[in-house]
Amino acid sequence: MPNKSLRAIDAIQEAQKIAYAPFVFQTTVSLRKLGIFDLIFARRKKGGITIEEISKELSISTYGIGVLLEIAESSDIVSKNDENKYELTKIGYFLNYNETVDVNINFTNDVCYKGLYHLNESIKTGKPEGLKELGDWNTIYEGLSQLTPEVQKSWFEFDHHYSDDVFNDALKIVFRSNPKLIFDIGGNTGKFAISSCNYNNDVSIKIIDLPGQLNKALANIKSESFENRVSGYEIDWLKDDLQIPKGADVIWMSQFLDCFSKEEILKILMTCVASMDDKTELLIMETYTDRQKFDNAKFILEATSIYFTVMANGNSKMYKASELIELVDKAGMMIKEDISVGDYHTILVCKKK
Repeated sequence: MPNKSLRAIDAIQEAQKIAYAPFVFQTTVSLRKLGIFDLIFARRKKGGITIEEISKELSISTYGIGVLLEIAESSDIVSKNDENKYELTKIGYFLNYNETVDVNINFTNDVCYKGLYHLNESIKTGKPEGLKELGDWNTIYEGLSQLTPEVQKSWFEFDHHYSDDVFNDALKIVFRSNPKLIFDIGGNTGKFAISSCNYNNDVSIKIIDLPGQLNKALANIKSESFENRVSGYEIDWLKDDLQIPKGADVIWMSQFLDCFSKEEILKILMTCVASMDDKTELLIMETYTDRQKFDNAKFILEATSIYFTVMANGNSKMYKASELIELVDKAGMMIKEDISVGDYHTILVCKKK
């Protein structure tokens, strides 16, 4: 066994935590949604709060509150003092008040939880078998514009959370060469296009995406009064004989290629190469599993790969930088620059060979 220092009794305890992990997760979701975490935290300066006081404040039975707090205490999410008053532990505090944890919990619960039951099928078939819990589509991207408001909100908050913090730094890199026309591949809600228009008064953007997403993005663009500088180009990257327009100074992809298999990524990159001239730069921004400083960041990315397997498309994942660099080379490009952005992201600046 690789970890001989772990005692058997401790190993069994860790195994049991995994066996009952869904119970602890849903308990956490309930404690958040019912407002119990908030109430406990609000009473922290008064030495905590009892089950009976929580019951009275929230009009929930002592039984219901009790079963939630018992397992939460065993999971070190809350603690109870000698007066039977509950307080949040540090873990409980982060579960309720940390922005990244909040985004991850909502994404897991609203988007992935039911679908994860079908993971075994997805591993066998190579298809997102859990997606049927949300709708009848081949990939989640076809259905993004049709998801229920709650699910859609959780999906987009998850997607944006891991890119928004580095947008300003990324824009500085994008605009170093003063591009006049940028292709935004996989434009999503139009956030990058809007940010670019705000950043530079002369740039024009062409968003290249699926029809449903493109319509949503262009509606957001119009609400910001940038419709004269932003246009759209419909594409389905899973089709054959792909083409995109020529003439871009910069082609931008942010957290886009991880939505495809290696074979599909190569096809996408080769399609882009066919539209590039010698001056065009293709910028790929991703969070790579082999570029993370912190174990929890690597863990989140690996969990996200499971989402891709069972919910998104069945064949993509969060890749290592070394894997993308190899695909860039196969597509006929070279890495001009390899730039670290923020704590988690890397931008690969690519040019035709």
